[in-house]
Amino acid sequence: MEIFLQKHLSEAILKTRLKKNKGNCYLEFSHTDEVLLSRIGIVVDKLGPDLVVCMWNEESPIEIGGYLVVDNLSMGKPSMGGIRMLPDITPSDIYNLARGMTLKNAAANLPYGGGKAGIVAEREITVEKHKEIVRCFARLIYRYKDIYIPGPDVGTNDADMKIIAIENGIDCAVSKPLEMGGNRIDELGAAGGGVVIALQTLLEILPRMRVLPQFANLEIPESKDLTVLIQGFGAVGAHAARILKERIPEAKVIGISDLEGYLYNKSSLPVDELYKLWKKVKLVTNIYFKNKIMKKGYKHPTKFSTNANNLLLENAFCFIPAAPIFNYLGVYPSESPSMLVERMGKWSVIVEGANTYSPDPNRKAARTRMEQIVYRDKKVMIANDYLVNSGGVIFAAQEHIIKTPDNLQIPEEMLGNQDAVEKWLKDNSNEFAELSKKRLNAGEEYREDVIHHNMIELVDLLATNPDMLPCVAAERISLLRLTSKESERTAQDIMIPIPTIDVNKNIQEAAALIINENSGIIAVLSEGKLVGVVTDWDITKATAEGIINVKLDKIMTKNVITASPNLTVLDIVRELEQFQISAMPVVEEGKVLGKVSSDLIAQRYILDFLQTRGS
Repeated sequence: MEIFLQKHLSEAILKTRLKKNKGNCYLEFSHTDEVLLSRIGIVVDKLGPDLVVCMWNEESPIEIGGYLVVDNLSMGKPSMGGIRMLPDITPSDIYNLARGMTLKNAAANLPYGGGKAGIVAEREITVEKHKEIVRCFARLIYRYKDIYIPGPDVGTNDADMKIIAIENGIDCAVSKPLEMGGNRIDELGAAGGGVVIALQTLLEILPRMRVLPQFANLEIPESKDLTVLIQGFGAVGAHAARILKERIPEAKVIGISDLEGYLYNKSSLPVDELYKLWKKVKLVTNIYFKNKIMKKGYKHPTKFSTNANNLLLENAFCFIPAAPIFNYLGVYPSESPSMLVERMGKWSVIVEGANTYSPDPNRKAARTRMEQIVYRDKKVMIANDYLVNSGGVIFAAQEHIIKTPDNLQIPEEMLGNQDAVEKWLKDNSNEFAELSKKRLNAGEEYREDVIHHNMIELVDLLATNPDMLPCVAAERISLLRLTSKESERTAQDIMIPIPTIDVNKNIQEAAALIINENSGIIAVLSEGKLVGVVTDWDITKATAEGIINVKLDKIMTKNVITASPNLTVLDIVRELEQFQISAMPVVEEGKVLGKVSSDLIAQRYILDFLQTRGS
């Protein structure tokens, strides 16, 4: 990871930006660092990112490092999103995923921002090394516990969230095991279940799409004729297959793939058998071929190929991409898709179980090209990822929405002590089991309602807008929720730090502070309470009038216009306009908390609001 940073950032930047704490090293960038972020592959836009962190530990005996992106906090604080653990993960990968979480949380109307983390680590490592890497990364991200809560993702699981909770506190991770009152995203198939709910809803409402020319002759199969292909028989795909058979028993999963190949049987694959095998060995296609197909040879009705991507050549009513691949379909070979659109099988519906959204302009352009052909020409309805695979974050969010009682918070003196915490958890097992049950029920009910509603909203938008693509419609659904939340945000939500200075300091010291902090306004304090403000204009005016070497009470503005922490964004705009000022401190009972300004609101909030409303 350090080699990656050295390749893209100068030594001077690395030195001046680097923050250290007990061996933990942090490089932090905000949305104002557009040039620096572009060097590591991140394109800043009006939504974010709010914070990008490259972090590692220089004292650990094992190499440990990774990235954190807090993309947007419009829906609320903290941000929520999984930790991905792969050898080739980059900051731009994490940013893409964090943006997906921003839209996913908004689409699910959850009061959490979008965030994501990534650990750079090899795939083939021992269980003990894996645990130690997660434990060390937990210590790295503890610094950001107020703005980021992790869950599992590719390469991590529910057990890893338990490790993080033991290190940082029980509410510092979600999708924890049952013994911690958790909702166990992986174990319960939360995301996979959401994909099935989306498919079921589409089967009911797709006739509405017949008003569009390409869907005029759309046929909806009966349950016994419903066929499904699943790319990526893993945490999402395997559970989607299982839950599909539970909810629509007559449906047929006729093809699946994983890293070792694909299986296809036009009559149906044995989902129960494959699911049980996946629970044991994870990769199922090759071992199923060796144990089942080879014994019967060509007489066996199931086809196997070591080329997993060839699954996308097969025909089915529904295709579910559930592998961690952005471009499962592409127009050009240069996009490195799983399959070119000109060769894809014949499908009627795509329900995206994988995270396929990216804010990168090139990837968005590639996505648009793909949908123009697949949706319009090939007549395939597309249900976009963050509208349908939000079951995981919906389940996880219940661990924050339904609060952990004070008596079930891990005692502070036990944090990091696994043996002590395990004993404490056992002593409180009944209460945790009851809490877990309550959260599970809430998650299942919320998931059903949200994804069902999202599909109705998506189909209605597309049916009334013949020129609109699914990716545009899906983004609009999320952005409208983001902007509606944005107007409810308060000064405390959006404020940034304001430099402070004691009233007994002089003009020269105030001028130096303004320059060093790059702030046009500073707060003047007496005994910790606000007594005035000094602006760069005040300094300039005093200098022009020959007023030098005097204390700040001679030049400061004493009757200060301030914002209370709960003042809304729109009220802040009115205050700035009414008093014809460009910035004001946020103050509560005389204590200065931060500042809000017209520049801040114009850059981060009002433009987003206006642009989305006008789209």
